[in-house]
Amino acid sequence: MLLGCIADDFTGASDLANTLSRQGMYTAQFNGVPREALVDCDAGVVALKTRSVPVEEAVSQSLGALEWLMGQGCEQFFFKYCSTFDSTQFGNIGPVAEALLDRLQGLQTIVCPAFPDNGRTIYNGHLFVNGRLLSESGMERHPLTPMTDPDIVRWLQKSAKSRVGLIDERTVRKGTREIIAALHEQRAQGRRLVVVDAISNEDLTAIGKAAADHRLITGGSGVAIGLPANFAAAGKLRERPTTALGVKGKAVILSGSCSDMSQRQLDRFLDRHRGLKVDPASLVSGELKVADAVAFVNEHAGETVAIYSSAAPEAVKAAQQEFGREAVASVIEDFFGKLAVELAQSGFSRIVVGGGETSGAVVKALNVSQFVLGTEIDPGVPALFGTANGREIALALKSGNFGTLDFYEAAVYVLSTNDTAGFKELV
Repeated sequence: MLLGCIADDFTGASDLANTLSRQGMYTAQFNGVPREALVDCDAGVVALKTRSVPVEEAVSQSLGALEWLMGQGCEQFFFKYCSTFDSTQFGNIGPVAEALLDRLQGLQTIVCPAFPDNGRTIYNGHLFVNGRLLSESGMERHPLTPMTDPDIVRWLQKSAKSRVGLIDERTVRKGTREIIAALHEQRAQGRRLVVVDAISNEDLTAIGKAAADHRLITGGSGVAIGLPANFAAAGKLRERPTTALGVKGKAVILSGSCSDMSQRQLDRFLDRHRGLKVDPASLVSGELKVADAVAFVNEHAGETVAIYSSAAPEAVKAAQQEFGREAVASVIEDFFGKLAVELAQSGFSRIVVGGGETSGAVVKALNVSQFVLGTEIDPGVPALFGTANGREIALALKSGNFGTLDFYEAAVYVLSTNDTAGFKELV
């Protein structure tokens, strides 16, 4: 294994694995830290569920993943977090990055959550989402990690012990040599964590080349665009095996994301299909049970339906105030995890999941140890194929703000065919 990656949630892991695979690396995604080496691959992505856990737990789990990856002989390591830099002012991105850097005895690492293909850009250290500052993008209302400050340098410095620096777009535009020189200058000034501007894929490619000798890189999946070429130039990439993928069988949509895009995607899906809305209060009270959702799905056998807890941020906030933030999150994740198991056991082999926390709960409950990557459904969201309790299963794990309006219908189609072009022809 050449590149060892640690992702702080499951949708982010599949996003990163997808990027590396598209750029020519034979990539495997592991769900949790494996007990042994399972796949001989160029890049291994360990998916954790550490984005919203206490800082100490996030650091401990991430170091555990790092130890396993080091044991696989990896030459370089990547800490992947969301392209909207989801983190409170107390962590977890800063503390995890520093802990990994310390363990690797690294002198410096870059910080670059940019993903231009999905509208995430960094300019003068400020993160933009589709042209709007992060703090005006809807992320300021996120129920777990509200992003109220778009200045990544300032936000990261609140949780980091190391000094945080910046390499601006003017320098990045000049190319790899200038970026390397700027990194050396930042290091001489004692800045171990360096935010790097990026507004295009060309910027990301240049940054990737500049970081070729870095033991650790941190960022969104976008900055990984430039990494496979470094290994290819050294003649280290192998020929990728070809596998015919696609899983037939019943399909279902499970969505716990409350992002603006997720709500719009659900509205589009529900214009043509049935759905069951899950109210957190009904889960806490026991009024709504997993068996009720299963009954709804079975009642509409032959259709693809959605089971969703997605709601406007105001509604989520009201539920959190009444029952407690952790209690609401826990009951929703537990519900979707158990529901996924019940549905998989009754023949649902295609499951499309919306939301990072929900995706983590579903994959853990299904006990899928690893995924083989299929085609990309939408930027950052690949089709994933694995086995759950001996049964073939296909999943799409969508970060809340990712995907086009028709994502849910597209995902259902692609999971059965591994063919994005076919869906585009249908619509």
